[in-house]
Amino acid sequence: MHQVLLKNGISVSFKHVQKLTKQLNSRSIMVKNYRPQSIQPVISKENILKQNFSTKNICKKRVADITCIPTKQSGLCYLSFIMDLHIKKIISYTFSKKMTVNYVLKTLNKEKQRYHIPEGMILHTNLGSQYIALDIEKWLDINKIRHSYSRKGRPYDDAGSESFHDSLKKEEIFATTYLNFEEENRALFSYIDGFYHRNRFHSSIHYLTPQEFENQEKARMT
Repeated sequence: MHQVLLKNGISVSFKHVQKLTKQLNSRSIMVKNYRPQSIQPVISKENILKQNFSTKNICKKRVADITCIPTKQSGLCYLSFIMDLHIKKIISYTFSKKMTVNYVLKTLNKEKQRYHIPEGMILHTNLGSQYIALDIEKWLDINKIRHSYSRKGRPYDDAGSESFHDSLKKEEIFATTYLNFEEENRALFSYIDGFYHRNRFHSSIHYLTPQEFENQEKARMT
């Protein structure tokens, strides 16, 4: 809130903003995340990232994950996304009624169409059945992407993707009840492409939006 006011030319101290928000009883929405229960096999995979989410350039480290979103008529629907850790931008996403390997592949193919993927780029995921599937491993191997996996029982390994989960759910999903898949699909497009990329500031990228920071980084590299 403080950074938004400063960016709009309103000079005010951080403490004064805190005081006003307290008087207005304005606070973040805090709701416990829903996590579907599943039984995962004990799998040993390499964690290349090792909670090192720092980067120096675009297309070096990315995270991928799936989050479920409830609707009244269509039941649980699923968002598959890939985020670039350097610019905090959702590089690719797919919304589906089923949590399948094919729709994760669709998300990966969208990423490849939109961005050059350098050899050796790291993609970090959890040990979900979709991400350890042979079709996914084959796709990553063909495109020379290094697959990094979270360790079982280590939630901080997924901190990169969880930050987007938290923003999405607090700022969009928990504030709305969706009728069906189509309505939620439109809402996700509006939130991700409209608000998150172009209007939401991130302290980790100097209080710029992901689109502003991406434009700045591309200009720097040319």
